[in-house]
Amino acid sequence: MLAFSLLVCAAITLAWLWFFVRRDIHPEPGWLLARTFAWGMFAWLVAAAFEASLGRLLGAHQPLLLLLVALLTALIEEVSKFLAASTAVTEDDFDEPMDGLVYAVTAALGFALVENLTYVLGFGPRVAAWHALLTTLAHALFSAPQGYALGGQRWQLGRQQGRLWVLRGLLLSVALHFVFNSLLTGGAAGWTALLAVALTVTLMLLMAGRYYASFEAHARQHNQVLAAQAGGASPRR
Repeated sequence: MLAFSLLVCAAITLAWLWFFVRRDIHPEPGWLLARTFAWGMFAWLVAAAFEASLGRLLGAHQPLLLLLVALLTALIEEVSKFLAASTAVTEDDFDEPMDGLVYAVTAALGFALVENLTYVLGFGPRVAAWHALLTTLAHALFSAPQGYALGGQRWQLGRQQGRLWVLRGLLLSVALHFVFNSLLTGGAAGWTALLAVALTVTLMLLMAGRYYASFEAHARQHNQVLAAQAGGASPRR
């Protein structure tokens, strides 16, 4: 049963990875996706080390402290995932805005995989089942704004405003993660909490869909420009 649960967690993660990566008009090299995914896995270890110090705050069971923990957790995890995704930015294959989303989501899913595996080992298959189904997608969606920022800073706003562009994306990711964490750790229970979480995930899906649609259109335009510059020849990737 334990081995099966571990395989299910891996299968869910890889299924979402395929779902997001296949949207890229110009597929990224497998080695770079694998490396970014591995950095995402390592990012969870870094985040977990920092979050271990928050244990005392969780034991207080005070609403304000729980909200503080939710915020700090969101900040630590999103910064860790952002740094993991950033390892691909300097590569030659990072050559269009869409790539920012691809690598951000890839790092986030590597992060989610290790988190889910630790839940299986720590809390058992039954607890890990709902956790894997819900948080795997959530982590990918949290990272969509920072992926949008990584791509946009290079091709839309230029270098001078790049830092501000990235900061906005990262803060939005943290905000989404914080809202999600607050709903799970707040006082609401039963159908009220379930409905609130479902609404939040739906809104994140719509936002991520708009990001992908925007960058898909930009990628097609970018491709046409390169083709024109090359005299009508297919642009090299």
